[in-house]
Amino acid sequence: MKLTISLFILLSTSLLLGQHFEKSIGDFNSAGSFSISPTGAIFVTDLEKNELIKLNQNGKVIAFVGGFGWDNSSFDNPIGVYANTLRIYVADKNNNRIQIFDKYLNYLSSFSNEKLEDDESFAYPNGFGISNQGDYFILDSDNNRVLKYNLNGEFLIKIGDTDAGQYSLSNPKALAISPDGKVFVINNNQIFVYDQYGTGLLKINTKFSPSNINITSYYLTINSDSLIEFTDLSKPAAKFNKFVPEETFSTKNKIVEASVFQNKIYVLTQKNILIYSLN
Repeated sequence: MKLTISLFILLSTSLLLGQHFEKSIGDFNSAGSFSISPTGAIFVTDLEKNELIKLNQNGKVIAFVGGFGWDNSSFDNPIGVYANTLRIYVADKNNNRIQIFDKYLNYLSSFSNEKLEDDESFAYPNGFGISNQGDYFILDSDNNRVLKYNLNGEFLIKIGDTDAGQYSLSNPKALAISPDGKVFVINNNQIFVYDQYGTGLLKINTKFSPSNINITSYYLTINSDSLIEFTDLSKPAAKFNKFVPEETFSTKNKIVEASVFQNKIYVLTQKNILIYSLN
């Protein structure tokens, strides 16, 4: 039976208890984003080094690619990364493109504006997601909207554009795609939720100013540079749990992004990844 994600999300939060710190992995100059593939491989972008790095669960660097530039496999501000089982997608912001790699970090192709009409094109992409059907969702930071393309790179629809009424985006910071194709976008201090056709469904008010959003399996995670909240979207009444990792305060190491994977919380900071058990 297909599992449908609930959109009944409680606005209250509770402090998460019972978690404990396991370990720290990685050594980055200035991490920008991370993504955990279904197999458990971890992919991190380093903004200072303009690199994409692949690590295993023990933190061993398996491969890396990049360096500053505009050629294939080079980056200029790789602000976002998304990984599935076979492909890794990097939002290469200042090069106005999405670069695509295989799971070994071999370059495959790039997706850019070269064959698109002006109204169907993006600039300075700062977020990327892909649906189970293979559709691309790109956060167009230059025009405050999300653009949807099919697997062949053909433009489909605009989401949150100026004609979206109360669901028009004014300050979109990050996006994530749920397993059933719903689009979650951080807009100021709210999360806007759209269906796969661009129809606005829900606005979730937050009690803080989130800077990033992540969906891994059915877990939705949002974070600021000091606070994390997450919820299980598959539950009938999804309630946010609040989590404050003490290790980030002791080192003044700001949170960049967070993800819940296999009953653990992975916290990407600018310098490393902190792993906590939820048991």
